[in-house]
Amino acid sequence: MADAGGLIGQIRRELEGVEREILSHPYLADLEAGRVRREDLKLFAGEQYHIIRSDLRSVALLVNRFGATASGPFFQAVLGGEAAALEALRVFARALGMDDAQLETYEPAAGAQAYPASMAWLALYGSDAEVAAGFLVNFSAWGANCGRMSQALRSRYGLTAQAAEFFDLFANPPAEFEPGALAVVDAGLARGADPRLIKRAARLLQGYEKLYWDTLHAMSRR
Repeated sequence: MADAGGLIGQIRRELEGVEREILSHPYLADLEAGRVRREDLKLFAGEQYHIIRSDLRSVALLVNRFGATASGPFFQAVLGGEAAALEALRVFARALGMDDAQLETYEPAAGAQAYPASMAWLALYGSDAEVAAGFLVNFSAWGANCGRMSQALRSRYGLTAQAAEFFDLFANPPAEFEPGALAVVDAGLARGADPRLIKRAARLLQGYEKLYWDTLHAMSRR
């Protein structure tokens, strides 16, 4: 039987190419060079507002499904992180001149919303192991890009540390996140979770992550 550490290592090796594309995405290079217009940063805020609100509901559903199991504390912690991220996103948006009404009426782009749509499907139909593996593989790339954005937004665009807190939350996940996710995957494998489906969940989420950056980059260059 596969163990979580070995399976996650295999998934990461198989997705190395996609992760490289995410980490070296031209949107980040443009942002660090100051080529993204400040007005276009509102696109990021608007898309993330809809993503985080969707993910909050998805993770709440996971807590409902798995809260009474050994996976419960992991998903409860993720839910708290999503709630904190939503509040921090509002601070970022206000720094750009966006109020809650503008966030609410922002029309999201299909390519940017593929990730939360897939996450909602997993929350409804996926196993806890599939979701935890997807989070574990995806969050490292997302967190790294958020760290770069935090630095660029403060140095190039004059944002305060408070306004950039949204990015810092993801760039510095709690120390217990990775071992907690691995424990959920290990328990799932022990119950007979299909490694093929766990790998598929991680692959799709990572692919939709790249599509998010592709879409944001295309809109910002329009």
